[in-house]
Amino acid sequence: MLTLIKQEKLLLLALLAACVAFPLEHWLLGSGQVLALIGGLVLIGFIVMASMRVAHHAELLAEKVGDPYGTMILTLSAVLVEVVILAIMMSNEASPTLVRDTIYSAVMLDINGILGLAALMGGIKHGEQAYNDDSARTYSVMILTAMGVSMVVPEFIPQESWKLYSAFTIGAMIVLYTLFLRMQVGPHSYFFSYSYPEKRRRKEPVENQPKPISLTFSIAALVFGVVVIGALAEVMSKAIDLGLEGSGAPPVVTAILVAAISAAPEILTALRAALANRMQSVVNIALGASLSTVILTVPVMEAMALYTGQPFQMAMTPVQTVMIFITLIVCAINLNDGETNAIEGMTHFVLFATFIMLSLLGL
Repeated sequence: MLTLIKQEKLLLLALLAACVAFPLEHWLLGSGQVLALIGGLVLIGFIVMASMRVAHHAELLAEKVGDPYGTMILTLSAVLVEVVILAIMMSNEASPTLVRDTIYSAVMLDINGILGLAALMGGIKHGEQAYNDDSARTYSVMILTAMGVSMVVPEFIPQESWKLYSAFTIGAMIVLYTLFLRMQVGPHSYFFSYSYPEKRRRKEPVENQPKPISLTFSIAALVFGVVVIGALAEVMSKAIDLGLEGSGAPPVVTAILVAAISAAPEILTALRAALANRMQSVVNIALGASLSTVILTVPVMEAMALYTGQPFQMAMTPVQTVMIFITLIVCAINLNDGETNAIEGMTHFVLFATFIMLSLLGL
């Protein structure tokens, strides 16, 4: 029991923070903007702690079932965290562009941030790193299709037709994801895996090998972690909204925070994989997370909009549209030959830096 408590101390600390935050919520919100902002940032720290444990247990499950199922579990757990936070924040009368900006920020963070940094660091250490280019092409074309249908076309849909198109979008995303899931775990699962040379694998001595994984405990801890994150997000969203009110901070800042919280575990996992010369895992994590964010978050939030009768602003701004298309074009060119290198990683990382600069400018 003591060992278990020690292993899950981050999750327990997050639970303790949730137990303290709820009774003190009214006091925190009534103590002024500065204190509310500080409290919101502290709660974000606890949310990241909990999300790290969620990702850890997703990784344990991933190791048990292997690729491509493993990275699918990891990306789905991150998207689940993101959807929970978004749903709670939107229920608190957040900005109508929060969902759009969060999905946009998540894609830029996953493709340009995670993939760019991982390819850059891995390329500096290992030179060229091999992966299965079938997976990259499949991910890229599906991300382009999903974002085009759900976040570009809505700009041209008349206001009186939003419910009909919203329902169509939900159906389209479900069909896309159903087919993708069948490919990922069915007869085309080899698209998303890569056979590494045996000499690259280091066999651990028997005494150093990890103990058998308890699937039941990992699943329970993963679900419990998501519940704790949801509880913390309830207070955090109100505190951050109050803390940033009237500060002049661009609205996209909140969206970047949500995207960064959900992507934090993926960043560490991808960097470890790149430094271990396992670029296929990086591609699956970065592009898989981007696709899952669009194809799963959109229908859930669109369904929420239909239920409440209040549409979200899903159409991207011209600047966001241009950045997405540049990102996907660069991604299609870079990930077309089955190998990445530091130069390709740097091109994506420069695009990520551009995204951050544009966000700070409020664009």
